[in-house]
Amino acid sequence: MPDTLLEGKKILIVDDEPDILDVLEEMLDMCEIVKASSYDEAKKYLESDDFDMAILDIMGVDGYKLLHIAKLRNITAVMLTAHALSPDNLVKSIKEGADSYLPKEEMGNIKTFLIDILKSQDEGESTWEPWHRTLSSSYFERKWGAAWKDQNKEFWERFRASKKEKK
Repeated sequence: MPDTLLEGKKILIVDDEPDILDVLEEMLDMCEIVKASSYDEAKKYLESDDFDMAILDIMGVDGYKLLHIAKLRNITAVMLTAHALSPDNLVKSIKEGADSYLPKEEMGNIKTFLIDILKSQDEGESTWEPWHRTLSSSYFERKWGAAWKDQNKEFWERFRASKKEKK
């Protein structure tokens, strides 16, 4: 998959783990990367700079508060998490306006995920469509069991219907 869609994109990466910030910066070397390791630092960047995307850790940096700021600024927001990896946090991420939700163990595929989000936006599709194809039925079923959506069945039915309407 060509990196050209990511070329020159300005991306804010927020995580309280310095090694995660460094690894993502290295993986996304075709982008202009700004790193933040705390809520206050990230908030300052989000409120004063323009970004094409923000990759937000949920735990340790108040990721949901940062998501709210990103959405107010019309910045594509990707939630990246290890400790908040749960069906409830996934639903919360969707409801609060995230454009995707990625487990940290899938970080090796970050370029592909981000390119898929950009392609979806260009084509007027839901940014959740590639996520649904790639992670929903394989990764999350392995992680949480085949019936993981049953707990929030009504939400997932509405979500599936809203994705179809967007097409």
